[in-house]
Amino acid sequence: MNSTVNMEERVLRARELFLSGLNCSQAVFCALADVYGLPEEQAARLSASFGGGVGRLREMCGACSAMALLEGLESGATKGEDAAGKQNNYRNVQNLVHRFAEQNGSYLCRELLQLRKDTPVSPAPDARTAEYYRQRPCLRMVESATRIYCERLQGEHGND
Repeated sequence: MNSTVNMEERVLRARELFLSGLNCSQAVFCALADVYGLPEEQAARLSASFGGGVGRLREMCGACSAMALLEGLESGATKGEDAAGKQNNYRNVQNLVHRFAEQNGSYLCRELLQLRKDTPVSPAPDARTAEYYRQRPCLRMVESATRIYCERLQGEHGND
């Protein structure tokens, strides 16, 4: 990881991005995309569909999805026959997601938001109001995922 930018600066940047209206996945991914040479606009587009638990379907938290996307840039296999590379990447993603779930109680958006599985989903994003930020844990999830990924880059949690 770029030693000139510390973890708390990355977390602060992810917070700012989320509070500016980007979704959870975009906030985490964009806060770290420069590590991999990605411009912020391209990073925002690549991660846009993962907000709200993938297209607001309330499945895997978008902040977790961002960690998986980042890990693909870090250790993703690029050849179909690279079974060892795939295994390494999948292990790393599983480690990241398990750490997130340990810290937050789940990696599923609907569970983090305390929604029932049969809660109807809409593609319309909720308005970002003071009440939105007060009721939802999303900002904490963004911070958590950003810290976990920064720790991974710093080699503090045993990913390859």
